[in-house]
Amino acid sequence: MAATVKYDDVEVGQEIPAVDYPVRRASLVMYAGASGDFNPIHWNERFAKTVGLPDVIAHGMFTMAQGGRFVTDWAGDPAAVVDYGVRFSSMVVVPDDDKGAVITVSGVIEEKLEDKRVLVALTALCDGSRVLSKARAVVQLS
Repeated sequence: MAATVKYDDVEVGQEIPAVDYPVRRASLVMYAGASGDFNPIHWNERFAKTVGLPDVIAHGMFTMAQGGRFVTDWAGDPAAVVDYGVRFSSMVVVPDDDKGAVITVSGVIEEKLEDKRVLVALTALCDGSRVLSKARAVVQLS
């Protein structure tokens, strides 16, 4: 499989349209099962509040994964992402209601590199706050 995005079709400064990723408590329980991270701050509201959090929060790696998902969906091939890193800058608070939270991820082509690779800078927001900073992915295009 190869990236469906062509190197010659992207330009520095080109924006990748934002995508919304809903997060509900059930998403966090499923992620806990997959990752083995059963820290109660990610599923137990009472515990989260006793340790000073506003409510249950999403796993940092869950949040990071939404950025990775954004890039792989855009590229059309998960193997096209050759490097990916972020810093966590804010929590994704997930209320226990029908709406939950939403992580909105967008991107911009920051640099065209050698060998048909591009550097994509990501913006990930939840309730208007940046939840990932210095989020960057190097993507191998075709």
